Amino acid sequence: MPQSPDLAYENELRSQGYEFIAGIDEVGRGALAGPVVASAVILPLPASLAWFELVRDSKSLNRTRRDSLFDLIAHEAVAVGTGIVSPQVIDAVNILKATRLAMMQAVEKLSRQPGFLLIDRLGLSQCPIPQRGITGGDRSCLSIACASIIAKVTRDRMMIELDRTYPGYGFAQHKGYGTGRHISCLRKLGASPAHRRYFAPVRSIIQGRTPDPANAVQLRAAGFAGTEGQEGGSSKVPL
Repeated sequence: MPQSPDLAYENELRSQGYEFIAGIDEVGRGALAGPVVASAVILPLPASLAWFELVRDSKSLNRTRRDSLFDLIAHEAVAVGTGIVSPQVIDAVNILKATRLAMMQAVEKLSRQPGFLLIDRLGLSQCPIPQRGITGGDRSCLSIACASIIAKVTRDRMMIELDRTYPGYGFAQHKGYGTGRHISCLRKLGASPAHRRYFAPVRSIIQGRTPDPANAVQLRAAGFAGTEGQEGGSSKVPL
């Protein structure tokens, strides 16, 4: 059974005098197409809302449960901010920098200034706010898990729209990840404006080479490739 995140990190910081504590997570770092999306969520503390017990890391929830929790979080959180970085910017600056940029955007869009940041895995050295990176934070920290849900639902909806704009790639199903179907569609149709051209499978097709299947396999093995209910988190992208 999926691990249930709790407020242990938030309560510890609250006892140290921090009032607004933001959890931050990203979605889409390992996809071959579409944006990388990050969200920041400040939960009401102290509080014990009934839906807190339903929250899990977004990739362990089905679409119906994610959508329901998305609405609850958006309505009842103290503040929610979301950052979105396009494939063009990802290609220009690299995926790790783009991910941090999306996280910074998410923090800047919060309606309340957080006193402390709890971030899934990464750190934001460019941000002066005190912070802590937590490995597996989306499974253990409630604020981060809520941020993962906001980010994933936001990005999934964007990929469904991109599927209408660029039909034939199956974006609505695989959400831009390196599945076999996606690679096959890339070979047939070529890259769309939604694709990340510096990612190896896409670059190979643009350059007229047969993509190395190992690149997509490596993405999946690293936790990158996903379906509608999955999302990876490593930053090791084959280039």
